[in-house]
Amino acid sequence: MEANIRRFLPGNGSLMKLVISVISLILFVGVVIYAVYETTKATVTVMVDEEEVTVQTHASTVAELMMEQEWDVNEYDHIEPSLDTEIDGNMLVTWQPAKQVAITIDGQEQDVWTTADTIEELLHELDIAYTDHDNIEPAVTTEISEELAVNYESAFQVELTSDGEQQEFWTTSTTVADFLERENVTLGELDRVEPALEERIDEAIDIRVIRVEKVTDVVEETVAFGTVTKRDEDLENGKEKVVNDGEEGQVNKHYEVVLEDGEEISRELVKTETVKESQDRVVAVGTRPAAPSVSRSASPSPSTNTNNSSGGSSEASSGRTMTVTATAYTASCSGCSGVTATGINLNNNRNMKVIAVDPSVIPLGSRVHVEGYGTAVAGDTGGAIKGNKIDVHVPTKEDARRWGRKSVKITILD
Repeated sequence: MEANIRRFLPGNGSLMKLVISVISLILFVGVVIYAVYETTKATVTVMVDEEEVTVQTHASTVAELMMEQEWDVNEYDHIEPSLDTEIDGNMLVTWQPAKQVAITIDGQEQDVWTTADTIEELLHELDIAYTDHDNIEPAVTTEISEELAVNYESAFQVELTSDGEQQEFWTTSTTVADFLERENVTLGELDRVEPALEERIDEAIDIRVIRVEKVTDVVEETVAFGTVTKRDEDLENGKEKVVNDGEEGQVNKHYEVVLEDGEEISRELVKTETVKESQDRVVAVGTRPAAPSVSRSASPSPSTNTNNSSGGSSEASSGRTMTVTATAYTASCSGCSGVTATGINLNNNRNMKVIAVDPSVIPLGSRVHVEGYGTAVAGDTGGAIKGNKIDVHVPTKEDARRWGRKSVKITILD
């Protein structure tokens, strides 16, 4: 350096010495100032995410230190001591940068900044008191990282009624179908569920599984036999003979029965199967005229009373014949109990020969032969049966319709 100066000032030695002295003084002062500047710096140790960084600084506050080091500080970061704390001597600063996390809470999504280390700490920061029944993904022990997505669903109680039992379960938001699958509830093809399987459950609710089954019920029923009369010229008029006693038939009725939880809800007749055909009762009715009887006396019978309003004697006598108007009825007629005035249960004796009479004309309990019907018991009465009228009992309403209303001869046998 001195040679260079001499090159520029070749002829002036004293001036050269002065310049050298000034430059030397400046250098000395600079060195001293630099030494003083460096020795007056504060030493600050900064812990960043558990990594240690030591810096020398003349910054007066923690905030100035961060700016001096060009560190990007977020308002959500955790810095201790605070940014406005003055720097004094050796100092430790802890800086925990915040991370942004996307968290969905019961279907509501939001972004949050956090300095929590784990999801568990994050939930505490958000004042979420979770339980073991809640659904949290990923697990609460997962460490927080940038762009982490967290899903939290709070659990609630659901009451399930199935197969006669009531149980309570904790669950999170789901559909009825998913809930039943999770709880291993198997549904049959016909089973019903309330609410419907596709319904979403987001709160406490009652779920009912209704077990539905279809069964076939076979009911055996008897078929009553009818009575058929035929004219027989070999029998005396008014006489009857049973040719065939008749036989009840049988049918099997097949019903489709719907049961819900074991209780019958509906039944539908799907098939009628004839097991045995009924056989009609056949009665031969005599048509041969009776032989004329010879009277021993020409005088009229003392019992004859032509003025009797009933058209016969005042007291019915054995073997007495008269003409009456005859109708027919069944035990199942409207308003009928099926039990006669003399106590005969026609419901249990549908083929029994019984006639309803006016007791003042035909005494109750008498045996009476009815033309085209046969021998019957006068065992019943009726509000419309007055005078020379009778009502014959037949097994079915169809038989009653076929009988209709007719005039017949009857003979009181006893």
